[in-house]
Amino acid sequence: MLNRHFMNADNYYKEIENELKNNILPFWDKTVDEENGGFLGRILNDGKKIKDSPKSAVLNTRILWTYSIIYSKFKEEKYLNLAKRAYEYIKEHFRDREKGGIYWMLDCKGNPINDKKQIYAQAFCIYALVEYYKISGNQDTLKWAIELFELIEKYSFDPEYTGYFEACDREWEPTGDVRLSDKDQNEKKTMNTHLHVLEGYANLLNIWKNKKLEKQLELLINIFLDKIIEPKTGHFNLFFDEFWNLKSNLFSYGHDIEGSWLLCEAAEILNREDLLEKVKKSSLQTVNIVLKEGIDSDGALMNEGKRDAVTDTDKHWWPQAEAMVGFLNAFQISNDEKFLDASYNCWNFVKNHIIDRENGEWFFRVNRKGEPYLSEEDKLGPWKAPYHNTRACLEIMKRLGSLLNHETHKTY
Repeated sequence: MLNRHFMNADNYYKEIENELKNNILPFWDKTVDEENGGFLGRILNDGKKIKDSPKSAVLNTRILWTYSIIYSKFKEEKYLNLAKRAYEYIKEHFRDREKGGIYWMLDCKGNPINDKKQIYAQAFCIYALVEYYKISGNQDTLKWAIELFELIEKYSFDPEYTGYFEACDREWEPTGDVRLSDKDQNEKKTMNTHLHVLEGYANLLNIWKNKKLEKQLELLINIFLDKIIEPKTGHFNLFFDEFWNLKSNLFSYGHDIEGSWLLCEAAEILNREDLLEKVKKSSLQTVNIVLKEGIDSDGALMNEGKRDAVTDTDKHWWPQAEAMVGFLNAFQISNDEKFLDASYNCWNFVKNHIIDRENGEWFFRVNRKGEPYLSEEDKLGPWKAPYHNTRACLEIMKRLGSLLNHETHKTY
């Protein structure tokens, strides 16, 4: 007979599959911009479409990634068509054919309004292009992903102090404002960009075996272990100057837990057992501190903290998604059932407070009482994309499917 944990895992799998198929994906299927091409740039919580909104590189590359991997999973023609639509729009409008790379922001008509080369965006474009290449076999797509890798290495990599500078102007020259958003500090190196460069490089290495790429991915993992992750706690520090001097005492619980499993994935792709063991040890330290400090009494992950104090108790949608995966990854490493419980508890919070039962998808964030910020945040926007919760569903289905098949000889 299944014990309590595997009964929960069985229910968890079925609920997650249902959420992905019947709530998340149907919302995004309706976000096509019929008037201007591509996809809409903004939709309010009540479903109102703001047709003249700008279109961000983050949103559009994440849509491409989502529909590519969803087609790979479910093989439905509509997902292939939506992936093609996203790819063609990015290629036609976001791609800077003269200077290379992709623009940060377009107007609703597809014209650049911010042509900065944010390295975060270049890395995420690699991540998305790899998934599209997997379903299309388009060699030009692979060549474009490799071209972006080479541009990042040429213009962003710091050969003296290691790591990657945050942004360049359109000409790939240094720029004064390197921030991803007005909420970020204007520092030359950040955890967030390094995490997504690692993510993009790891995905590229899956399909393009290249010694330089392999070397840089290993370097990125070691940058996290040696420079970004705080040795005493396991928290991921956020902002640094070019010399790796720490410039902030804040940390993000969502990035902590996201980084904990993405580093494991990258080390597995490198197929370096010694490095993987170091990463797993570090990952468990990080997940334990998140569980101790960042999880509220309702099972949800709070947003930010500093030195044993929570500074932002709001519950954003994406940290819940990453926590569900990160805790499950920690369970797979350690076989400690507290992590499986933590993952499921976070999902229960999402079910009760984050999912929008009326208009679909997930609310951007809720307060500590579980009340959504309906007028302050949007359902779709420059940063509100289908990537975090879609990926969480797919990762949980994959991991629980393997677990349940092993334990109960069932396949879902």
